[in-house]
Amino acid sequence: MFSCNGTFKRVAAYCRVSTDRTDQKNSFESQKEYFKKYVQNHSEWILYEIYTDEGITGTNTKKRKGFLKMIEDAENHCFDLLITKEISRFARNILDSVYYTRMLKQLGIGVFFLNDNIFTLDSDAELRLAILASIAQEESRKTSERVKWGQMQRMKKGVVFGRNMLGYDVKNGKMTVNPKGAEIVKKIFYQFTEENLSVTQIARNLDECGILPMYAKKWNPSVVLRILKNEKYKGDLKQKKTYTPDYLSHDKKINRGEESFVWIYDHHEPIVTEEIFEKAAKILSRGKNSLQADGKYPFSGKIICGVCGKKYTARFQTSKSGFQYRFWRCNSAPHANKRTLHSEDMIRVLSELAVRKWGIQTSDEKMLASFLSKAVVLGDSLQIYLFGESNVFSFRYILGTWVFDSVHEKENTSAQKERGYFGEICYEKQ
Repeated sequence: MFSCNGTFKRVAAYCRVSTDRTDQKNSFESQKEYFKKYVQNHSEWILYEIYTDEGITGTNTKKRKGFLKMIEDAENHCFDLLITKEISRFARNILDSVYYTRMLKQLGIGVFFLNDNIFTLDSDAELRLAILASIAQEESRKTSERVKWGQMQRMKKGVVFGRNMLGYDVKNGKMTVNPKGAEIVKKIFYQFTEENLSVTQIARNLDECGILPMYAKKWNPSVVLRILKNEKYKGDLKQKKTYTPDYLSHDKKINRGEESFVWIYDHHEPIVTEEIFEKAAKILSRGKNSLQADGKYPFSGKIICGVCGKKYTARFQTSKSGFQYRFWRCNSAPHANKRTLHSEDMIRVLSELAVRKWGIQTSDEKMLASFLSKAVVLGDSLQIYLFGESNVFSFRYILGTWVFDSVHEKENTSAQKERGYFGEICYEKQ
């Protein structure tokens, strides 16, 4: 049993509320005031600090800055005793409760849970703590299930969960058209479906026009792609695109069918018609299928490794935002001079040459690939051979980008082989 008498001098307190609601904020202030008076009522105690976390869940300590600062100060022996209201305010996770109270005990710091009347330096404290912590964790699980069920019911009624997006304002669970943003969305769909511009070209055009995206510093192809695929722009609502599999960690994951989606058709005012949205979807599908037919891509067979002379092959990687991009690499034995080459880099290099040579401004991958005889990659060097050209155009990889370096005439094949060339680029013989 905890006794107020003892050698404790420096006392710290910890309090937490899990939401930002007004009633919780009032409770938060009440807790801090209570701890101040509680310490003042013990003449031998000095209040060191009240550590706080506001609007933070108790099931995981990773995001609780106040809690982590308290642990850091405890390790530095800044206080001798910690008081808190109850176990559920300290942690709703059994492992966290036992782990941190044990750690504090090893540091010679006791924790007193006022409402639960548990003092961790008592002999039976850990057993009692584990029992009450398991009850708190189970209550947290039930609360999580109730919240998820309540959200699902509201979703089925058409309540929107989420923030403002380009073209729509979201307030009180309802979506209303934002005229300024809607014009940008219409422009994107028009340029993609009627002007046949790629997502890369559209992103570049928007940047050049000084139009800013909502939640990024600049436009990129993945942002444009998400807009073209977002069903909300045709008036439909699809929710539960992410889900939380673990109520303790609260980590969100992309819903790939693990849980049911909530679809409501004709939910709100559309920005583009169903016909325009479906046309964009068909173009996206057709573009993907045409590029992947028989494993061929516009640059297939044209990018050569300057180390071994073999052809680069296409690979894919998916970003965190879900955007899939293509890159090229040599699949033979690794070597220090073997560099990965992204398709966007090839498009940028060939676009520059198209302007330099013919005054053509385009970033169309198929058109640019039709100009290319081959590209040879060796370390930080990229040499471009164009059809009908007697010159070779050299680029250097500097600070993360390919920069034009020089132009020189091709050498005859026998001279290249004698000097140890693979794919018409020189390497040092071993």
